[in-house]
Amino acid sequence: MFTQSEENYLKAIFHLQEETNDGVSTSSLSELLNTKAASVTEMVKKLADKSLVDYRKYYGVQLTELGKNQALSVVRKHRLWESFLVERLNFKWDEVHEVAEQLEHIKSAKLVEELDKFLGRPHYDPHGDPIPDANGNLPKAAKKRLSQLKAGNRAVCKGFNDTSSSFLKYLDRQGIGMDTSIEVLQIESFDESMTIKVDEKEISLSKTATDHIYVED
Repeated sequence: MFTQSEENYLKAIFHLQEETNDGVSTSSLSELLNTKAASVTEMVKKLADKSLVDYRKYYGVQLTELGKNQALSVVRKHRLWESFLVERLNFKWDEVHEVAEQLEHIKSAKLVEELDKFLGRPHYDPHGDPIPDANGNLPKAAKKRLSQLKAGNRAVCKGFNDTSSSFLKYLDRQGIGMDTSIEVLQIESFDESMTIKVDEKEISLSKTATDHIYVED
């Protein structure tokens, strides 16, 4: 059994590790978790003592197989609960993250299995993030960013690199959601902002926004 704090660290390392082939730095963990660097180092050492991570000073942190399995278990619960809240309890997609942060620490394996079955064993959560199965296998996730497309390209929105409430509300205002069809009309050479067409409406998006939207073309 692991504490909520330990599970939060494992999940954070997992997310950061997805973006790099190198070890995760304690500074990036500190930034993501909004925690003092000294506290991060202390927790990482505790996780290493439990064989959940490999940690070498100046080389960063990497999950062990045990640590990765535990992180995937937490991610699985988080994304299933997000799906349940949106599909069955009529939460908006920008309301579910913090609630799922609490529910992801429930320990009952039977509850998680029944929840998965009840939802029809979904492969993706409401934000397009892949849901690990009971064995820790992850479905394929779109990794191409909207910012990589060129003028004239068409694509379908399949996920987001930022699932903060503020960004999701912004997307709602623009009429962009999962499976939204997008046509790139123009890209500004000055700042790489993009004009796109969504449902016959032209929308201007910043480079920051287009970097956070995953698509399939």
